[in-house]
Amino acid sequence: MSERPSRRAVLGGVAAAGLAALAVPGTAGAAPDAERGRGRFAGKVVIVTGATSGIGKEAAVQFAAQGAKVGFCGRREELGRQVEREIRRAGGEAIYVRADVRDPAQVQSFVDGVARKYGRLDVAFNNAGIHLGKPLHEITVAEWDDVHLTNARGVFLAIKHEVPHMTAGGVIVCTASSQAGHTRPGHSAYTASKRAVEGIVRAAALDYGARGIRVLAVDPGTTDTRLVRPPGIPDDAWAQFKKAWGPLNVHGLSRMAEAPEIASAVVALATPDFGYLTGTEILVDGGMSTGRPMTFPPGFELPA
Repeated sequence: MSERPSRRAVLGGVAAAGLAALAVPGTAGAAPDAERGRGRFAGKVVIVTGATSGIGKEAAVQFAAQGAKVGFCGRREELGRQVEREIRRAGGEAIYVRADVRDPAQVQSFVDGVARKYGRLDVAFNNAGIHLGKPLHEITVAEWDDVHLTNARGVFLAIKHEVPHMTAGGVIVCTASSQAGHTRPGHSAYTASKRAVEGIVRAAALDYGARGIRVLAVDPGTTDTRLVRPPGIPDDAWAQFKKAWGPLNVHGLSRMAEAPEIASAVVALATPDFGYLTGTEILVDGGMSTGRPMTFPPGFELPA
């Protein structure tokens, strides 16, 4: 009579079979080569808000480079047209629409127009946002409202009009911030608005999960964009500041994030590789949140 195999042997055989399946194209768990790299979003339609510069721009460029048809918006028309031309010169497909996420009619017109032009909507990156740094008692009601209308209500409006077009499921990624979880002086309006984004994301994930729509937030750490770089500072001075600032504040990777890095995280989250991830925040801050409070090199200060 043959000896009954041990539990460890059985489990080892199952694990080996699973690994073999992953290694053989076309078997369970394997992603077809056509879905990897350039062309992974071929046939998909992607919407990006706040894409005239920074993280939004880089995400639009990367989605287009991987085959997506990209519709994007922003308030700065000249920059938007430049991004549109850049994508098209590289062989991608994109259309820029001037739209302000604070205006409900403009958001609906933008989303509906892109879906109508390309016939569908698969992925949305709701990225538009602004920053304000002031002690709470110095913030005017108009300033407070402007931050929340842009950062939080803009996300609400975008999702409201994106969901009806995601008839075959989809992915919605929204830009929150690492400062939704930890803040610093003068950031009451900004932190509150980004906390609101996280709340919207969690609730929307429950609303639309049964329809095959995943909803996520990405929480970037301090990133080298127009949002944080003081206007008028020369390139060499900014480079010196970043070099000194990184080790003092980012206790993991010891440097400020670059916009393409955050955009790459967004693009990755929109792939089927993260098909079971929804209703949560993904912290992309290089380890900044795990260390000491933010400090600055002598003679330097980010915008308050």
